[in-house]
Amino acid sequence: MAINTLNPATGEKLRRYREHTPRQCELAVARAQKAFTDWRRTSMAHRSARLRALARELHRHRAEYAALATAEMGKPVTQALAEVEKSALGCNFYAEHGAAYLADAHPAGAPAHRYVTYQPLGVLLAIMPWNFPFWQIYRIAAPALMAGNTVLLKHAANVTGCALLIEKSFQRAGFPRGVFQSLVLGPAPASALVQHPGIAAVTFTGSTATGQKIATLAGTTMKKCVFELGGSDPYLVLADADLALAAEMCAAARLYNNGQSCVAAKRLIVVESVRAKFETLLVRRLAARCSGDPRAATTDLGPLSRADLRDRLHAQVKASVRRGAKLLLGGYVPAGPGFYYPPTALTGVRPGMPAYDEEVFGPVAAVISAKNEADAIRLANDTPYGLGAAVFTRDRERGERIAREQLDCGNAFVNEFVRSHPALPFGGVKQSGHGRELGAWGLREFVNTKTVSVS
Repeated sequence: MAINTLNPATGEKLRRYREHTPRQCELAVARAQKAFTDWRRTSMAHRSARLRALARELHRHRAEYAALATAEMGKPVTQALAEVEKSALGCNFYAEHGAAYLADAHPAGAPAHRYVTYQPLGVLLAIMPWNFPFWQIYRIAAPALMAGNTVLLKHAANVTGCALLIEKSFQRAGFPRGVFQSLVLGPAPASALVQHPGIAAVTFTGSTATGQKIATLAGTTMKKCVFELGGSDPYLVLADADLALAAEMCAAARLYNNGQSCVAAKRLIVVESVRAKFETLLVRRLAARCSGDPRAATTDLGPLSRADLRDRLHAQVKASVRRGAKLLLGGYVPAGPGFYYPPTALTGVRPGMPAYDEEVFGPVAAVISAKNEADAIRLANDTPYGLGAAVFTRDRERGERIAREQLDCGNAFVNEFVRSHPALPFGGVKQSGHGRELGAWGLREFVNTKTVSVS
């Protein structure tokens, strides 16, 4: 079997890759297991040095990495460069703090001769999506490797070139053979690998439906898993909000990465008394974004990553309009090559419409009217997802109370849009998954937290 990658800006073929055979996958697992026996014995200082070398590799060749992400999935090149730099930041973060996070602990109240140690689990299988083809990988691999594990990557097929370049980056940084490997596989969820006895744990980022299938497979062998799944993030705009700020932040969050982010501003829940003014400001800011060739430094919005994703997005918009939503902007498939979709805004969005009920993965903002603050919070939590949320209000204490206590999500922001940081845990609740990435929390997901007693 073969994988063909396409340029989403033109629809033209980029490269053809031959898939790894089951035998090749089996050998890769064996290499990862063998590498683990040696890698786990290396010192924290040695692992840290390799991660710092990896960060230097990413920074030094950032233009090469960014150009490939732009070519394979359509990310505007300025955002691709920022993603590569963030990946380097994550590697340096774990190089600096990983040893302290993994130091033996003596919990308060525990007997003096007992302590807690963190030991690596083994081979981690990372099944990753295409939307952040570098950051998604390094934010998983850096803590896993710092902890002494080895990693097998099953990346999304449409970013196969990125997957192979990532493997090369570890080689360039001096990591031993087998510590990090990329498997070239099609869109299937790698069922055999998930259940392989040589795989100790699984991390998956992607759709909730696929996550549920992987969870079922992993459950049969009791493998440790972390899932970062879908999201339909609510952004609450209260009556006292700075509407210019809210409109700018919502537009930026909705269109970032061509609207293809789990923590994009998908449902804009606006108190009715300020809805009309907010919509005017929002449409103005959405329309001002520059759409075009993602290789251009002036481009804010590139194409969607695949034709089928654009088809699904447009179907969700049309179905929402048929059920009573009103188009304020966009909502059409443009003529010409590539998988472009314009900035789009819907108002009058209600339950029963795809723009309300489903994850909308593209540059489509859904405005939902709320009667007041309490109603806005109710609507925000009226979703099976719980990844991120934001609230806009001039009263910072009010915003913090809502974010801290009343929004059902893993990441709640006040007067800014949701994004991850290497030092802070990232993940969701409900059908947005479980477990956490990043920070000390992500580092300790794939270790054996072991109690040791010496008397």
